[in-house]
Amino acid sequence: MKIRVVSSKDEIDSLGSDEEIIHLAFRPSNKDIFSLVKACPGVRAIHIPNSYKKTVSKSIRMFLEMQNIKLLEGDVWGHRKDINEYYEIKKSVIDRINELKSGGGSEKDILKKMMKETRLSPDLLEFMLKA
Repeated sequence: MKIRVVSSKDEIDSLGSDEEIIHLAFRPSNKDIFSLVKACPGVRAIHIPNSYKKTVSKSIRMFLEMQNIKLLEGDVWGHRKDINEYYEIKKSVIDRINELKSGGGSEKDILKKMMKETRLSPDLLEFMLKA
């Protein structure tokens, strides 16, 4: 699974329309979110740091909900954008989630285990679990 990392509002116009999950490494304004959704009509989730998520307006939250776009909280630890514009979640993490699902574990238990095993945010893990 790939997450497109966007580090400034200037990059929004250059995004491909096929992006599904986007991490915003800057504090987005309402206009930035609207531009992002317009540029990437297939976006399923927007991932932003906790401190930025707290400043997202209620109207944007409602807009994203109406568009069926999840607003996820978290960081992309250790990612170097100068090397790769995507943060990639290893296939082994997805395989492990599927393994735990097929083992009959509850979502809550799977989430707890995966939080211990990875450095991924609870929101992102929950999104992956339901995908």
